[in-house]
Amino acid sequence: MASAQASDKFLCNNKCYAYYIDPADLTVATDVAWVDMSAYGEFTVICMTTVLGSTGITALSIVANVDATGTPGTDRIIKTHAVGSLPNAIGDFLVLSCTAEEIAQIGKDNSEDLRYVTAIVTGAHADATAAVVYIRSKPTFASDGLTADYVS
Repeated sequence: MASAQASDKFLCNNKCYAYYIDPADLTVATDVAWVDMSAYGEFTVICMTTVLGSTGITALSIVANVDATGTPGTDRIIKTHAVGSLPNAIGDFLVLSCTAEEIAQIGKDNSEDLRYVTAIVTGAHADATAAVVYIRSKPTFASDGLTADYVS
């Protein structure tokens, strides 16, 4: 018999979303998706190579902006992964995380109220693709349904 216990503590305290990126050319830095960080204390990105091409993902960064769509030319780099060993096999992944305090400090240093973040992914081959998971954690108010199924 399956458990009847409600055990979704992680899902109530983390907003998780998965993206599949397949741009025309992954050798060009690609924005994954802009998300609002105003009600969260931490942002984590997991980027996994799904179609290799050659050596997979070569760069991963988190950037912030004052605009929900990332006004071109105004992105602020929050953190960049120091890619040591390239994720050169399907299923290899990189992880990068930052706090709301880091985002706020870089905003303050530039007299900006940075609120939105995205991951920037670059690959070694134009035909490479990736799966990217965003985890926004430490919400101001934990609630049921922060993470839910998505089926199109």
